Amino acid sequence: MLLFSYAIALLALILMWKLKALPFGMTALAADRITEKKDRGLKWYPVAAVKVYAGSLVAINSSGFLIPAANAAGNKVVGVCRATVDNAAGAAGDLKAQVEAPVLARFPATSITQAMVGQVMYVVDDQTFDDVLGTAGIKAGRLVEFISTTEGWLQVQETGQGTVLADADLTYSQNEVDLINELKTIINQRVL
Repeated sequence: MLLFSYAIALLALILMWKLKALPFGMTALAADRITEKKDRGLKWYPVAAVKVYAGSLVAINSSGFLIPAANAAGNKVVGVCRATVDNAAGAAGDLKAQVEAPVLARFPATSITQAMVGQVMYVVDDQTFDDVLGTAGIKAGRLVEFISTTEGWLQVQETGQGTVLADADLTYSQNEVDLINELKTIINQRVL
């Protein structure tokens, strides 16, 4: 029924377009137009009452304000900060910071290997990542190039996804536990 309703609405829009009766109140262009655009991959975020540094991994907290990335519940990595913004003496949202994402960025790592290239990495702090989930499992990005056991290139983008942390418990059969835990691992490694 819902699909039928969408089809009817689409047909009505097509008919109005053909009859030049669109409800948008605009006509087709007859001259050049200056269109506002945003640079691809650059966004402005209101900063919490903190200082964020240029080149750092940054996240939005559960209130929607930009903070230095940290392994803390409720954070979502949104990219790499373009310039230092010190809002420590202000109220949350007084200042904004420009953030770049997606971006390939070189960051220190806790302990990684060449075999981890292509895997999702997790936030340790605002400049360090690791392959281990940590307590909150905040995704930092995907390892795209191994430099050394303590450094690598990350593809950093707005994660928008949490991490599945809980393992299946003993209320399930062993086969179900194995399947649930395997699915959890796949989801955590594939979804950014």
